[in-house]
Order: sequence, then structure tokens, then C-alpha cells
Amino acid sequence: MNSMTNFLEVKTLEEARMELEKHWRPYRIAVDLQICEAGGRVLAEEVFSRIDLPPFDRSAVDGYAVIADDTFKAEEDSPVQLKCKGSIRAGEWPKMKISKGECAEIATGAPLPRGANAVVMVEHGIRNGNEVRIYRAVAPKENITPRAYEFKKGDKVASAGQVLTPPLIGTLAAVGAGRVKVFKPPAVSVISSGEEIVEPGEKLGKGKVYDVNSPSICEAIKNCGGMPKYLGIARDDAKEVRGLLKKGVRISEIVIISGGTSAGRGDIAPKVADALGRPGLIVHGLAIRPGKPTFIAVIQNRPIFGLPGYPVSALMIFDQLVAPYLRYLSGLPQKQRVVNAILSTKILSTRGRRELIPVKLTRKEDNIFAEPLLKGSGAITALSMADGYIDIPLEREIVDEGEKVLVNLFRGGEFA
Repeated sequence: MNSMTNFLEVKTLEEARMELEKHWRPYRIAVDLQICEAGGRVLAEEVFSRIDLPPFDRSAVDGYAVIADDTFKAEEDSPVQLKCKGSIRAGEWPKMKISKGECAEIATGAPLPRGANAVVMVEHGIRNGNEVRIYRAVAPKENITPRAYEFKKGDKVASAGQVLTPPLIGTLAAVGAGRVKVFKPPAVSVISSGEEIVEPGEKLGKGKVYDVNSPSICEAIKNCGGMPKYLGIARDDAKEVRGLLKKGVRISEIVIISGGTSAGRGDIAPKVADALGRPGLIVHGLAIRPGKPTFIAVIQNRPIFGLPGYPVSALMIFDQLVAPYLRYLSGLPQKQRVVNAILSTKILSTRGRRELIPVKLTRKEDNIFAEPLLKGSGAITALSMADGYIDIPLEREIVDEGEKVLVNLFRGGEFA
């Protein structure tokens, strides 16, 4: 495919997706992991309780296991005296049986002995040898967590698609799930290209700029459940670009390269990608502003997404084009991170092309306002200040001040 000719044949985002899915069918892989290794992953299956939880009636407090009827006359100035048959610690199974006029000292979480039907808190009783004075009455079942109070054996505890957070991992461990099936996070190779790009932290020479795209795209990949593999910076040299693209195809499910995607003399990434194999370059040019230079190639059933070099453009196109596939592959729900806002300034758009406008959000009383950051897609201040972006459709030319708009969020925070 002639990449320069194709660049003139821009496609809508929907057309680009349809073209991609003719050549690439993303499929998810489920792997079996120990529960302690599965943190942050997404469940690929429903999980059911293997036990009643708790598996027995247990004490909810430190105190004395009693027959509630024996305590009904207990008062601060007129305690009831009971015979103590011993102590029960957590993890022990009690062999004793509590009869009328008897009790047992019991620890929080310990199984309730036979015959007992309530627990008196430790501060409401005083033990002296084998005798215990009870100073407060309790009702049947008071201070007891009954068997299967939280889950019955066979109850559903978690659903496919849930992220394994620390609380959920603890819950699954409590019901006996030692191993779980989770979606394997897609590996995504990340490459920046351009003669002017320098690794952050290195000395900045004249005419050079630091690589912004790779760190921000790697973080965006993580937010979508993917596993970024940073491969480095490719100069404007076909051999260098080819080497990194081939490596990315070999070691990952998806490859992202930013920069080097337009029709300029140094923008060779689309040609190089097209020459790597069939079907090669399938899309070059999107009807989106900013983002027209975007390209898509497919090599060995691996998509290569070529994003614009400007950081704001790269992030917005990533969010529109790449993120939905990553969320699917990683098992995350396709939930939209959006918020309704009121536009603070009129926007003039280009008819016939979708326009993505980064915005800063502010909250005033009960309303959220979106301030367009019209500094150009290369402005780093727009990148640092933007909370998200609005998507102006093809047919719109004007979005008026005060109009309600939907903002796609870059991240969480107070507006998520």
C-alpha cells in the first residue's frame, strides 16, 4: 500500500476500527494464578464460596459464652453469678457444653460452645477462679456472628470483570479461593520517534526536547489494564524504526509508535510498517483534529498504532482508538470516564472533521465548567492542565458558550 496516497484518504474513527477488525480479531487470554499473585488483575470467571462464612457460630467480642436466660436478672448492683467451665481461644474447637448456670470465657472469633446462645462482653463480667459475675443482661444471639452470616456455601462472591483489589482478594481468600482465573494483561510495546527527542533526565542539546509521549502513554496503558514495554527512541532512520517495530511485534500483542506519522520528509514510520509484512498499512489518516497523521498497520496479527507526535494529540487519539481494545483485552469494562460540564467559551470547529479539544475543569457551586485549552496540540501546558477533552462531531461548526458538553476524562480525581 502506498502510504503517501493513503494519507490523503482520511477515514472516520469508526471506519478505521472497521478496517482494523477486518485484519485483527483481539482475543483475551485467561490464566490461573494463586490469589496472592493476582492483585490488580481482572477476574475472568465468577467465584463462588466454597464454605459457609463464617463456617460456625462465633463470638464477635472477647467475653463470656452464656445461656441468655441466665443473665436476664443481671444488673450493675446485682450481678448474676455463673460457673466458668474454662476458656475457648480462636482456632480451638470447644469440647465443652454449656448448661444452665454455666459459662465459658471466649475470645473474639472463637467458636461458640454447644448450649451457649449469647456472649457477654468482657467488660460486663468479672472472673474470679471458676466463678464469673455478670453485670449486664444479654439477649439470645447477642454478640454472636452466626454461621453463614456473610456467605452460604455456593453463593456468588465475585463476578468476571471485577478488578482484584486488596479488599476483594481478602474476601476471596476468606471463602477458600486459593487460585483464580484472571485475564492476562496485554503486552504493549511503546516507541517514540524523531531526531529531536531525548530521554528525560539526559542532557538536553540545542534543538532537542524531552520525550513526553512514552512516559504518558505507558501510564495510560497501565490505566487500561495493559503492560507497557518501553523500547526506546527511534531516530529518523528506516533501519532503526524497522528494528524497534519488529521487536515490538515479536514481544507484544500491540505496538504503539508516536511521531513520524505525517507526510513530512522525516516521517517514515508508516512506510516502514507497511514493508514489514501483510496486510501492512491499512489506515493512514483520520478525520480527527488533532490526529490526522494517525496510522494503523497489522503485521503477523499484531496491530501497530502510529500516534501523532504532539503529546496532547497522542493521548487523545490513544483514548479514542487504542484504549477500548486494551480494556477489552485486559477484561476491564468499557465504562466511559466522562462528566457533564458547561462550556465556558465558544468553540469554532471545522465542519467535516471531528475535533478533540482538551479542557480544564473547575467546580463552581453545583456546576462543573469546562475551559477549552486552545494552545495547540503541542503545548505542554495544555497537557499538564487538561482534565480531559470534549469530542466535537463532524457536523458541528460551533459549540456555544454555556452549552452542556460531555468531557472524556484523562484520569480520576474529584471529577471522576
